[in-house]
Amino acid sequence: MIHKTISKLHAHHDHVSEEELYESYKIFFGTLVSESRLRILNLLRNKRRNVSELILELKMDQTAVSHDLARLKRCGFVICGREGKFMYYSLNKKTISPLLKLIDNHMSKYCVHILHNLQEGDVK
Repeated sequence: MIHKTISKLHAHHDHVSEEELYESYKIFFGTLVSESRLRILNLLRNKRRNVSELILELKMDQTAVSHDLARLKRCGFVICGREGKFMYYSLNKKTISPLLKLIDNHMSKYCVHILHNLQEGDVK
């Protein structure tokens, strides 16, 4: 059954099936699976950047950065705007900034110790 909150949020659509809901989850969380997209999101936390700046900071090629930015933009993680001849990208401050803070808090409490244990060879 679709959660009532999700159902209300998608009221502007005729009908969101449970299958469509889970496919949407996969798209959302699949966006976060990519290390390069996570690195872009973290860089954009502090200030907006254009593609050239991201390429330099990430040491990635233009095609890969542009591809990642397109996915992030399509999924609403970043917004962009033109200034002169450059497109500048920034984090979606309304939804993604608070979400990343929540994720950071969760990871520091529940996940970082797992990484430390793995690095120390402890498989608990």
